[in-house]
Amino acid sequence: MKILVSNDDGYLATGINALTDALEQVADVTVVAPDRNRSAASNSLTLSRPLRVSQYGEQRYKVDGTPSDCVHLAVTGLLDEEPDLVVSGINHGANLGDDTIYSGTVAAAMEGRFLGLPTIAVSLVGATLVGAKLTHFETAARVAVELVQKLARASLAPDTVLNVNVPDLPYDELSGVQATRLGFRHKSEHVLKDTDPYGRTIYWVGPAGEGQDSGEGTDFHAVSEGFASVTPLKVDLTRYDAVDGIAEWLDK
Repeated sequence: MKILVSNDDGYLATGINALTDALEQVADVTVVAPDRNRSAASNSLTLSRPLRVSQYGEQRYKVDGTPSDCVHLAVTGLLDEEPDLVVSGINHGANLGDDTIYSGTVAAAMEGRFLGLPTIAVSLVGATLVGAKLTHFETAARVAVELVQKLARASLAPDTVLNVNVPDLPYDELSGVQATRLGFRHKSEHVLKDTDPYGRTIYWVGPAGEGQDSGEGTDFHAVSEGFASVTPLKVDLTRYDAVDGIAEWLDK
């Protein structure tokens, strides 16, 4: 099996290197990742300038672009052979609920799905969900390997991305793996206002809100109970139950 690995934390991140080391035990791995941290880049592609690629090892490439750029470039021109699977991660932090809209990690996986490949996005979640120092990347890597092996024996619907969140625990302390749906966060905290060394006003985007829809069956609940959550995502954002209602008031 040929696996393309990417991420949004950059090619030097602990997560992507732990993931690569683990996947190399079961597959032929190529890494194409951003040359720096591009967290929260979402699905952006670079269209206003050319992309530059540097090779930093055998089957290892860094790109001066976004996570989506990396996967798009790899699949549509950089690699001689198309991969069988795209695995993105291991993200340094949660991609739960509405995080998936902003996540560069999930976006890299979605780009692979747009190009017709099965894809997995993997994130490591700290004990407090946000802001914690992360330790057990090998746990998330092992979960990723197990999912890759399961995918090799089973089919995945062609419009599906698997979004995986793994608690930051030793592997032996995981409660298991659960299939989940996305939860939903409270709205984000206010921006943080500050001044730079020259006295000019600057703003930092505030932290994400805590889980609001976080009950049983959600990704939030699974992770809080020590389970790795596996949430199938699809790209179609249409709210089908609202289409007829919208049509009615458009006709008035």
